[in-house]
Amino acid sequence: MARAIRFSETGSADVLKLETVQVGDPGPGEVRVRHSYVAVNFIDIYFRTGVYPSALPNGLGSDAVGVVEAIGSGVTEVAVGQRVGYLLGPQGAYSDVRVMPAGVLIPLPDGVSDRTASALMMKGLTAQYLFRQVYPLKGGETILYHAAAGGVGLVACQWARAMGVTMIGTVSSDEKAEVAKAHGCTHTIVTTREDTAKRVRELTDGKGVPVVYDSVGKDTLMASLDSLQVRGTLVSNGTSSGPVQLDTMLLAMKGSLFVTRPAMVHYANPRPAMLAMADELFAHVLAGRIVGEPKQEFALADAASAHRALESRMTTGATVLVP
Repeated sequence: MARAIRFSETGSADVLKLETVQVGDPGPGEVRVRHSYVAVNFIDIYFRTGVYPSALPNGLGSDAVGVVEAIGSGVTEVAVGQRVGYLLGPQGAYSDVRVMPAGVLIPLPDGVSDRTASALMMKGLTAQYLFRQVYPLKGGETILYHAAAGGVGLVACQWARAMGVTMIGTVSSDEKAEVAKAHGCTHTIVTTREDTAKRVRELTDGKGVPVVYDSVGKDTLMASLDSLQVRGTLVSNGTSSGPVQLDTMLLAMKGSLFVTRPAMVHYANPRPAMLAMADELFAHVLAGRIVGEPKQEFALADAASAHRALESRMTTGATVLVP
């Protein structure tokens, strides 16, 4: 028998329960993976609270690393004993072992530990698709990135530095500002005492930035729009403070702005695209340009505590569960 965190109703972190579940042998095209680390992401909170609907009862999580225990017929993507990670596929990563579609698994290269990979699968590939695909940076730009000390944010700081991009990052405290700067963020804005748009204009000689990456949503929308150059782009890649509601006439009034709301699934498919994204991330890691280690660890049974810490903005960097 295996252990898994499941929930039968949406709501607060209290709905998360540790249960004993039956995990069988993998069928055709499937693989059984035993997890070493399970990443906690804000998207998990969206599923738990019902912002993203799912059939109930259900498991939670889509981001983990581990080792292949068994494979079903027809599987050629991975082999028994191989270390793998994933960030797509059905919910249910909050578990010690599970059966997965083989096509979503990413082999981990030698030189990248499970612990490092656990902090970088979803978060590192999110930085990749934001910076290299959604609004492709070329190097030399100045950008605004919200939540620069978060799990994705600390990877983004390093990726921007590696590309020669000047990153202005928002944070909620002086302590988080120091963490972001240590990871490569050029300038930080402490939002509890600074006006984001005003500070962006000061740092850019009044021009603003060509792109804003905003995973916060409702609370930062106006500051994001007011920080953009004419015909600038808002990449709305999350809504941790609440959903974004936007009158398109406002985009015209603010300078004929563009807005996009990307989703990983549309950039990491088909499988060769996902593997190419991972190759680029791991190349940075192996070269020492990007480092990643979990900043917070919780036991699998304490998943609810991990969610409370993430929701209260008490965390920096990556948070993981250890089965």
